Amino acid sequence: MMRHAVRLLALLLLACAALQLYFVARIALMAVLDPQSTTFQRSEAWRLLTETGHIPWSQQWVPDSRLSPQLKRAVIASEDSTFVDHAGVDWESMEKAWERNQRAEAQAARRTANVRPIKIVGGSTITQQLAKNLFLSSERTPLRKGQELVLTYALEACLSKQRLLEIYLNNVEWGEGLFGAQAAARHYFRVDAAQLGAWPAARLAVMLPAPKRYEKRMGSGYLSERAGTVVARMGAVELP
Repeated sequence: MMRHAVRLLALLLLACAALQLYFVARIALMAVLDPQSTTFQRSEAWRLLTETGHIPWSQQWVPDSRLSPQLKRAVIASEDSTFVDHAGVDWESMEKAWERNQRAEAQAARRTANVRPIKIVGGSTITQQLAKNLFLSSERTPLRKGQELVLTYALEACLSKQRLLEIYLNNVEWGEGLFGAQAAARHYFRVDAAQLGAWPAARLAVMLPAPKRYEKRMGSGYLSERAGTVVARMGAVELP
């Protein structure tokens, strides 16, 4: 019985190692090949197909040279201010996010009526977001988070910061069936991604945590206020 258990454990470890090697090989290829789609995009396409019967989709890959430097600065300032310095994970930001979520859960537990859903605050870096979108589901489990960390460090080891940002900006969601900087720039501002100025870039960056929520509220006071904060930070951002 013990021998069978050991054999089963060995097979599981071998399968896990093979899966990690498969992920690393796919990531290494991204140094020269643009990813055609992400796991998140495929799940969104399936959701749209099952809910609406068709797939409204807009995405066009553009190389790094055709991505506005202002957009790069805005996204880094808004999403991951230490992007060029960290090795994939900003542990301090993750700790602060965990503490904020714990306080929010404690406050919600003390209320008895009209309780709003708890807003989960993330501390993920751009590289972590990319790892999740490229390969993983959106479920929140310790196993998925552990796999995300492994993929994050693999991305940082195999790809340059410039390439990571290029892949991220070409695949991130900016609305219902709307992916990538070029599609977002054309949809919201009728310009190419290379032509985005500071304020339009900041507005797009502010949308990223919840693009479906903000796509119909582009003129909201909150977006304007947050965009102003991002614009003020952009001058200090170092690009990879």
